Amino acid sequence: MRGRSVLLLIACVPALSGCVGTLVDAATLPVRAAGKAVDLATTSQSEADENRGRELRRREEQLGKLERSYAKQSARCERGEAKSCEEARKTYAEIEALLPTLPAEPRR
Repeated sequence: MRGRSVLLLIACVPALSGCVGTLVDAATLPVRAAGKAVDLATTSQSEADENRGRELRRREEQLGKLERSYAKQSARCERGEAKSCEEARKTYAEIEALLPTLPAEPRR
């Protein structure tokens, strides 16, 4: 009788190994889900650097547009167009407001 019990137990071990794996998966699921949520909620350093670079390029592009507009408006102002003089002053004020948000150019 004992021999049969041992054989029956040995025969059941492969079937139980699948259950144990399922239990382990079920037990670790909340931990993995929480880890994934943390990954999605946080920004890695490289992502933060990419975002900062993207924002910096956007401001530099805006500065370039403002400088081109200012040059055109100043030229018109010098030709005597009063409206362009006012536009040039406004554009210059925008440039002055934007400059502190950009890093200083390296000295050579």
